[in-house]
Amino acid sequence: MAQNILIVVQARMASSRLPGKVMLPLLGKSLLARMVERLQLIKHEAVIVIATSVNAEDNVIEQEAAAINITCYRGSANNLLERHYMSAVKHNADIVLKIPSDCPLIDPQIIDEVLDFFFQDPGKYDYVSNLHPATWPDGNDVEIMTMACLEKNWRLATRPLELEHTTPYIWENPAQFSIGNVSWGKGLDYSMLHRFTIDYPEDYEFINCVYEELYPQNPSFSCDDIINLITEKPEIYELNAAYAGVNWYRHHLNELNTISADQTKKAANK
Repeated sequence: MAQNILIVVQARMASSRLPGKVMLPLLGKSLLARMVERLQLIKHEAVIVIATSVNAEDNVIEQEAAAINITCYRGSANNLLERHYMSAVKHNADIVLKIPSDCPLIDPQIIDEVLDFFFQDPGKYDYVSNLHPATWPDGNDVEIMTMACLEKNWRLATRPLELEHTTPYIWENPAQFSIGNVSWGKGLDYSMLHRFTIDYPEDYEFINCVYEELYPQNPSFSCDDIINLITEKPEIYELNAAYAGVNWYRHHLNELNTISADQTKKAANK
């Protein structure tokens, strides 16, 4: 029986370091539109919804979603868990993918690999990601959960970080959920070495360069293509290398029990 797969892209204009980043131009379209293009390349059939806030500043995101023919759900500004859950309820989802909007270089093949792992043993997992531990370059974040898992998470999560970051309650409570992880088949760990996400102006410079170099020849360029590019042109890698390894949970090491602190502590003072 086919299951309804929903990809929830969380997006807001507010950003302490790079306001409006999701609407920055990328070869004639917004960064958000370019990211949606990449999500539409996955082989699994899925519905995409952009989940933004009810704040007036996010009207532009709803307008952009309409322009690219993508559904938009508007909800709480700070409770992203509720935003994900209500988006899933509205779309009658069976399976929910959480994809942050700050990952415009996300590789569709990686998404499919994580989905394949999730579906290869039906019913085995409540939640699967490629983040625990992370091995691919930062910016290829894929989290998949059943609707029952998301609903339980929504009912039981109470800590601010659990509401803001959506899934910490799940991976902090492995006794309550069946959790799986997909690691890079190459046996490499580039999660703290390469940064394909956007949170700083330097990240935008990097992403813009990658698109200018790769997109005209191959609109579906892969993670491997990016790595080959920055190996051949290290000056592109250096654009945002200073922020490699910087992530949100470095500020919550005392609250989280299932994140490896060794790597994040190295980036804590960046």
